[in-house]
Amino acid sequence: MLPLRSCVPCRLKQRHGLILLGSLLFRRCYPASQPLIFHGVTTTHPEDVAATKPSIDVPFYFETGYAIFAKRPSRPFPPPFLSLPSGSFSDPLTTHARSRDRRPSVEGQYIKGATNGDDAVIVNGQNFLAVNDGVGAWATKERGHAALWSRLIAHFWAIEAERAMLDAGSGAEALRPVDYLQSAFEQTKIITAKPNEICGTTTACSALLHYRSETEPIIYATNLGDCAVLVIRPKDQQIIYKTKEQWHWFDCPRQLGTNSPDTPEKDAVVDTVDIQEGDVVLTVSDGVSDNLWENEVCQNVCDSVRSWKEGVHGSEDGMVFVARELMNAARAIAQDPFAESPFMERAVEEGLPMEGGKMDDISVVVGMCRRRKG
Repeated sequence: MLPLRSCVPCRLKQRHGLILLGSLLFRRCYPASQPLIFHGVTTTHPEDVAATKPSIDVPFYFETGYAIFAKRPSRPFPPPFLSLPSGSFSDPLTTHARSRDRRPSVEGQYIKGATNGDDAVIVNGQNFLAVNDGVGAWATKERGHAALWSRLIAHFWAIEAERAMLDAGSGAEALRPVDYLQSAFEQTKIITAKPNEICGTTTACSALLHYRSETEPIIYATNLGDCAVLVIRPKDQQIIYKTKEQWHWFDCPRQLGTNSPDTPEKDAVVDTVDIQEGDVVLTVSDGVSDNLWENEVCQNVCDSVRSWKEGVHGSEDGMVFVARELMNAARAIAQDPFAESPFMERAVEEGLPMEGGKMDDISVVVGMCRRRKG
């Protein structure tokens, strides 16, 4: 038996889904609350974008967008990662103020990406997309901070990938994303160890855009757990690639962190995928894949790309629109206690009496492959 079963909180233990009590089947009821929904082109802070000069000269880039929905607010990061409010009456009385000095930081750097419930999403530059899904059951533990774990690993992973891109030439063997994830994992373990002793686990997936030649773009699709990387070709209306989910057992994916036996170098999988200009690359949390079947994801993305190109939705950033439409489709199923869903189907196969969608954090990051001009 895996030690993970007794040591790591897995998702089913904290799900508010259908409950079998005696011979009665109860459906979920969700309290009315204001949705925690955000979207944008990049997760990079505007001041950082303005201060950053393009340093990676590659022939292809991602046109990006993201959309996120949190099933509940995340637990605030603890010190030293997030400064507490001062006693001044002129300062915001919250650690979530938008002022720059309230942004979470680690080792003197602002933490890259954005937090979505227990998920972390990141759009770093124009070539790295990632979604990490923190295991929310850690919120029941005194020192549990799954959202911090997912965010720190995304932060360090993006930094390692960016450094490697500066030195990489062309060719499919030029980059090693699993090594960068392993380094990010090791750094996160050190940062969260004593005296902080912060617990958490997270799954991880990313898409790193590179190229074989000046006319041949590729992505490195890396996955550990049950997030997903997909490549959709709108002109053919088909999925040309999808990562495979990794599980210990139902609803307990492979994950990085406290008490978990999983590591990137041992368990992460990376595929090199040939893509084309105009292909749409997705990194998504299981809030999407548990509520929408693959054909629904493909149809939704292709319809959104077509609507945007036809100008139906004005001048809105195209990939933001694509990401938001997919997030909303998954959210509609997640909040429907009568809907059919992939998660319900898998639960029934396991003998669990569940019905409807799966309420979860929903994270969507989108990149359309473009050729750089000039």
